[in-house]
Amino acid sequence: MTARGLRIGVDLGGTKIEAIALDAAGNEIARHRLPTPRDDYDATLEAVAALVHRIESSTGGHVPVGVGTPGAESRVTGRIKNANSTWLNGRPLAGDLARILGRPVRLTNDANCFALSEARDGNAAGAAVVFGVILGTGTGGGVVVRGEPLTGINAVAGEWGHNPLPWPDDDERPGPPCWCGHRGCIETWLSGPGLSADHAAHTGLSMAPPDIVRRSAGGDAQCEATLQRYEQRLARALATMINILDPDVIVLGGGLSNIRRLYDNVPRA
Repeated sequence: MTARGLRIGVDLGGTKIEAIALDAAGNEIARHRLPTPRDDYDATLEAVAALVHRIESSTGGHVPVGVGTPGAESRVTGRIKNANSTWLNGRPLAGDLARILGRPVRLTNDANCFALSEARDGNAAGAAVVFGVILGTGTGGGVVVRGEPLTGINAVAGEWGHNPLPWPDDDERPGPPCWCGHRGCIETWLSGPGLSADHAAHTGLSMAPPDIVRRSAGGDAQCEATLQRYEQRLARALATMINILDPDVIVLGGGLSNIRRLYDNVPRA
């Protein structure tokens, strides 16, 4: 197989890094993933390069590479800012990847990539205004208007995760500390680590989100209460975005988007 017409896309997440090769028609040719080397910038670069080289070993030749990353590339410095994968912040990620891979690398915010994909040919295809939500290691968002991403002059459009949780209850103030330096950010409540931390705060038990969901379905009252709190917080946070943006469609992505009950309970809330 040759590399002609192929493209490689890399999803640089806080938990895993996944690379996919697509042909000119958009068909998947190869897909590989590695755990993200947390808190290690150089190892993160090496992991991305390893995935690209693994794909190219079977396709032959250099392939154009695009990367979706948490945070955004500063238009002033060319360095990453606002990434919940904090070891990327202040680093010239696109330039360093281009140097290691020996070719230009196109880089943009992962939530914008997600929202654009859903608006073009996914669950929000044809909608005029789309809000794409990432509920994963962090909490991000992207806005697409009439098929084009809305990034904003500071490249932070849609980044609702560092707004405060709206209409907080007394026991939600001031909220958990966030890596950004504030307390009570939406991300501290709605991310995967935020869900686990809330469960631990109420029960004293450390539990991953899939286990909380599984045990809730099995009748565990504490896990059920944790998910109900999560759903109410997600509803409040999305209500604020609806008041501001009034999108035609909201699409959820990230690991927590696989919690099927959200799609019944959150719209009602």
